[in-house]
Amino acid sequence: MGKTLSDCDVVIIGAGPYGLSAAAYLKAAGSEIRVFGEPMEFWEQQMPKGMLLRSFWKACHISDPNSALTLDAYCLSIGKQVCSPVPLDRFVDYGRWFQRQSVPNLDRRKVRTVDTDAHGFRVTLNDGETFTSTRVVIATGIGSFAWRPPEFDIIPTELASHSSEHRDLRRFVGQRVIVIGGGQSALESAALLHEAGADVEVIARQGHVNWVGGHSWLHHLGPISRALYSSRDVGPAGISRVVAVPPLLQRFPRKLQDRLSHRAIRPAGAHWLRTRLSAVPIVLNRKVTHATRAGDRLQLKLDDGSNRLVDHVLLATGFRVSVSRYPFLTGNLQSKLETVDGYPVLKPGLESSVPGLHFLGKPAAWSFGPLLCFVSGTEFAAKELVRSIAGNNGRRPNSDSHRPTRLYRVA
Repeated sequence: MGKTLSDCDVVIIGAGPYGLSAAAYLKAAGSEIRVFGEPMEFWEQQMPKGMLLRSFWKACHISDPNSALTLDAYCLSIGKQVCSPVPLDRFVDYGRWFQRQSVPNLDRRKVRTVDTDAHGFRVTLNDGETFTSTRVVIATGIGSFAWRPPEFDIIPTELASHSSEHRDLRRFVGQRVIVIGGGQSALESAALLHEAGADVEVIARQGHVNWVGGHSWLHHLGPISRALYSSRDVGPAGISRVVAVPPLLQRFPRKLQDRLSHRAIRPAGAHWLRTRLSAVPIVLNRKVTHATRAGDRLQLKLDDGSNRLVDHVLLATGFRVSVSRYPFLTGNLQSKLETVDGYPVLKPGLESSVPGLHFLGKPAAWSFGPLLCFVSGTEFAAKELVRSIAGNNGRRPNSDSHRPTRLYRVA
């Protein structure tokens, strides 16, 4: 049996932007916390080198309670100015700098299991050590949710892989590669593949490519721009303002919430990719209906009857949240979670139907909207979490107090 550690108030699982921001706020509020995970692991290990962040500069800050750990502060600390759009490697370095300033005692061990306990939750680490915590905050990002279309279920990963499985796309130099998808990940991956010397083609289901950020002048109209766009940089004019305030979005009927959320984060590419893709074929309004192995290559059939023989298919097909895919949540705990389409149903404080269990980032998007899918949502999430926990003074939440309010009820 593993060694038992001392109890604590809050355990945070995950050391990406949401986990680090939450830790900074909770520490400032006086909570006893433990944070587990490799800092910025998904961003470094599951996103290709050479990528640039699509969000504007102001929307790339990881939030802290004193607004002292911004990208601007990071630039001052290293004595260099970071260009915009922000390069991925610089953002990873920024996140690790943020971690060293705010969570210097980060524990890099992996969490093996989380289960309910008489005192809240029992947490077991991979090395067998265990302890109890009043609350658990899950901020592990989207790495567990990579989605492969069913047409590729039986295709081995050496022939068809998800975009999150690659750190360096230069391995495909000289190969014929099809990229499936029409969002930023697909389009930027295609650009990187082309620039690396691959013969690349993009196939997307939508009828046209959505380009964002090409009309920068709309953001320089003073009060008019501020009325139309939030600095959170999520969604088009008007919708941007609504989704930036989750309590406001929640006042809309559920169907309208879903429409606004979809419009805010529909598949799209940054305008600065257009010239980089000028020599890359993009086939629209098409999908792969069948994929079969042909020796060491892959034969694809499209819904228009055409075929492709390729060396590899890169599935930039996004992520679909399903809390059942968290390997560390026990079956007992998962059976107590109320979910909708895989998303946990959350009340104020980003708290699930299991009292004391909180979800940050994309898993919170069904309840709080698309802001929670972006780094710019860290401020809202951390403040909402602190309000919930500080309001209970670290006590174990009462299960009766968890009844969802009208704003969070499934419609």
